[in-house]
Amino acid sequence: MEIKYLLQLIYLFIVIRLGSITSEYLPDWNSLDSRPLPAWYDNAKVGIFIHWGVYSVPNYGDEWFWYNWKTEEIDGYEEYMKKNYAPNFTYQDFASLMTGELFNASEWASLFKSAGAKYVVLTSKHHDGFSLWPSTYSNSWNSVDMGPHIDIVGELSNALRSEINITFGIYYSLYEWYNRMYRKDKAQRWQTRDYIENKVYPELFELIDKYGPEIIWSDGDWEAAESYWKPKEFLAWLYNESKVNTTVVVNDRWGLLSWCRHGDFHNCMDRYNPGVLKKHKWENAFTIDRKAWDWRETATLDEYLTSEELIKEIVTTVSCNGNALVGVGPTRFGNIPSIFQERLRDMGHWLAINGEAIYDSNPWIYQNDTFTPNIWFTSKSLSGKIVVYATVLSFPSTNYTVDIFAINDYVTEQTKIELLGYSGQIMWFMRDSAIRIKFPDKAILDELGLRFAWTFKITGLKSDSILK
Repeated sequence: MEIKYLLQLIYLFIVIRLGSITSEYLPDWNSLDSRPLPAWYDNAKVGIFIHWGVYSVPNYGDEWFWYNWKTEEIDGYEEYMKKNYAPNFTYQDFASLMTGELFNASEWASLFKSAGAKYVVLTSKHHDGFSLWPSTYSNSWNSVDMGPHIDIVGELSNALRSEINITFGIYYSLYEWYNRMYRKDKAQRWQTRDYIENKVYPELFELIDKYGPEIIWSDGDWEAAESYWKPKEFLAWLYNESKVNTTVVVNDRWGLLSWCRHGDFHNCMDRYNPGVLKKHKWENAFTIDRKAWDWRETATLDEYLTSEELIKEIVTTVSCNGNALVGVGPTRFGNIPSIFQERLRDMGHWLAINGEAIYDSNPWIYQNDTFTPNIWFTSKSLSGKIVVYATVLSFPSTNYTVDIFAINDYVTEQTKIELLGYSGQIMWFMRDSAIRIKFPDKAILDELGLRFAWTFKITGLKSDSILK
């Protein structure tokens, strides 16, 4: 073990044994939870989640292929293997078929920029233990010694930072299905921590030291309590001593029953979108493929989110104080399939026009309009004056008009309404307890590329219309 990682482990052991250290953040949840959320994350709103690994090769089921085949013994897996691969073919043999010859970190970065993403999270290691960097602790089960022979973490992080200034983060699975040290600790009812001390902590130190990820997206924690994983001690080091201590953010997956309780932002569950305002920052990690995080050649068109559905997921998430983390999966060759590219470019086109209502925004007093469906709000305070954005998710088929009730009580003589991306005047008037807005002709909007959802910018409202 390199001396610097040994010293970091010693630091953690001191924290574990003494229970406190002379630092800003102590290894207890009250202290750790008091850390302010780095502003960049709250402002970013939209990120990309990449699942790429050995599981991308078989293209059957999903990223849990190995476990579903060997442990769950789900119907169809054995038959699939017999039909497509030689006898005695193992999961490890798939690694040589993860060739990655079409992987181009600069092309990925360019796509994510055009998608309007402000951060990217890469699966550095999933539950199969295969790492996408030359982990010193992987016994060559990594993307440099096997498969594509590429330091994927290194190349992508460099491309994102040096070429387009997108924040880089890593997903890291705490557990590994078939790691011998982990299985031994489990058999000992978590009274030993050989796996933690010789695999998890050293790998996380190595990742942070070499690549400086500003998001640590933890997963695979649910079999053992936090008393085994020791997250408080790790986070105290991360927040106090690491090279990313002032900018890094972490999620909430740090042990059995820990979800939605601690961390800089909450995931709570996959595809989490509560539809109501949450005080603590949260993230909706979801996939364009409705059924899997990785690439599936067998997926049918109706199993993908439409561009309209993708935009709706972003709008409803941000309105309720969440960030949207959009999942895509490259092929075993390293290219991002066309259907993902199309959806991401549609997302980017929409954000290029409507991003003013998304990036750097805040929740408003109301998240959506109670009486008129599919209208969601965000807000900003500019020079002490409130700006409200009302995003309409479905085009009104009758009379090109929409009634917004939530705005009514805050209208003044100075109130002005604009449609983002449209330079013409928007007609509107008070009607009973709502304001009625008339949309421009649909053909004109289509010509301007205003599709999927339409955002009205409303200024000149009463000063008490800001969320306290």
